[in-house]
Amino acid sequence: MNVDVTALPGIGVRKDFEVGSGRRVGVVAHRDGDIDLIVSESDDPDAIAAQVPLSTDEASVLANLLGAPQLVATLNDDHRDLPGITTRHLDVADGSPYAGRTLGETAMRTRTKASIVAVMRAGQLHPSPGPDFTFTGGDLLVVVGTPDGLDTAAKILAPG
Repeated sequence: MNVDVTALPGIGVRKDFEVGSGRRVGVVAHRDGDIDLIVSESDDPDAIAAQVPLSTDEASVLANLLGAPQLVATLNDDHRDLPGITTRHLDVADGSPYAGRTLGETAMRTRTKASIVAVMRAGQLHPSPGPDFTFTGGDLLVVVGTPDGLDTAAKILAPG
C-alpha cells in the first residue's frame, strides 16, 4: 500500500493513503507538534470531509488501537495449530498496580504461565521486553498463553 507524503509549506507534512472506498485517510503532522487525523471526501481526495485534532497522547492511543489487533491476529494465526495456546492484548491502565513498575516485578510468567511477547507504546512496538522493561499507563501488552493464564494476567494488571 502506498503512503503519499505531501509537504504543506508553513504547516507541516500530510501523510495519507487510499482505502477501498476511494477515500484517503491520513494525518497532518504540524510543525508545532499538533497532529490531525484526516479523511477526504469520496469524490475529491484533496477535499477534507473530516479533520480531528489529536493530542500526542490521543495519537498514541489511536496508534496502539490500530497496531495491537493486527499483531494479535498474526500471532493467533501462527498459533492456529497449537491447541490451547492463544494470544490476547491486555491494557496497562493508569491505575494498574504495574504502571511504573517493571515486567520482572509482575512475575507474570511464574504466576500465570503466560508470556508478554511485545508491548505497544505510543505507536511503537517493543518486541520481547526484558525483565527491566518498565510499563506505563496506556501500554498494550501482547500476551501468549492458555485462556486461564490470560484471564489471570488480566486480573493481575487490572486497576484496584
